Amino acid sequence: MENCSKVEEFILVGLTDSPELQVPLFIIFTIIYLITLMGNLGLLFLISWDSHLHTPMYFFLSNLSLADLGYSSAITPKVMAGFFSGGKTISYGGCATQMYFFVYFATVESYLLAAMAYDRQVAVCKPLHYNTTMTSRVCASLAIGCYVCGFLNSSTHTGNTFRLHFCNSNVIHHFFCDIPPLLVLSSSVTYINELVVFFAVVFHSSFTIFFILKSYFLIFIAILRMRSAEGRQKAFSTCATHLTAVSIFYGTVIFMYLHPSSRHNMDTDKMASVFYTIVIPMLNPLVYSLRNKEVISAFRKFVSKAISSLGIFFN
Repeated sequence: MENCSKVEEFILVGLTDSPELQVPLFIIFTIIYLITLMGNLGLLFLISWDSHLHTPMYFFLSNLSLADLGYSSAITPKVMAGFFSGGKTISYGGCATQMYFFVYFATVESYLLAAMAYDRQVAVCKPLHYNTTMTSRVCASLAIGCYVCGFLNSSTHTGNTFRLHFCNSNVIHHFFCDIPPLLVLSSSVTYINELVVFFAVVFHSSFTIFFILKSYFLIFIAILRMRSAEGRQKAFSTCATHLTAVSIFYGTVIFMYLHPSSRHNMDTDKMASVFYTIVIPMLNPLVYSLRNKEVISAFRKFVSKAISSLGIFFN
């Protein structure tokens, strides 16, 4: 490594080199990102605006929207810039920053999904004790714990990855600075890094998935004991949206990170990465708002007040 000069910048290959696809993909990704911004910012606004949504469930949902905005904004603008201007270079520091914030917000999201499952468990299994169990202090502690786990995980992976040497090439065969393609690119021995990634993903995923499955197992038992068909339907409806988000998120993350970097298929990895870095942050607010009567009601009230205010203004 004595003759290894430090890499100053990386070149992101991107999704495709086909010139005829650059403009259509730029338009598609711009639309997706705008929907992501409007959906998550809109959800955040409605939750803060409507006092009826000042509950633990919507507190965690607002944090989930922040996480979605965070890791989507760490990736998507750079991808869009690559399609628009063709500039696919990223500085060494920029690459490290992008990886840090992506891993940070993705980890926060995984723990928030577990916290939301616990919230649903208390709401369905112990409805009479819900307000005394899910207090503001408990909710804040759970949310802080999610952000602390994100900080520890992202710091570990970013530090481990960028202590490696990159000598032979600076071309990343991906559209953002993710861990697997950087490990493939490195001229250092990456066996320890692969083990750290594997065990970190196994630990965080198994812990949160176990917590989620445990919560929903208890919820399922509680629903079966309900005598009211309306109560069962309401409980199923409340939990279905969360289970949808959980399945989509964990399915793609486990597929991406639980096999050695030597076995990564670049094209398949890119498609999976597009899904969980760009598409999921757009889907989450849609899933939680379109299937949620309280959010729809809050949106209608806001639109009604806005129309009334405009009528008074013009009169």
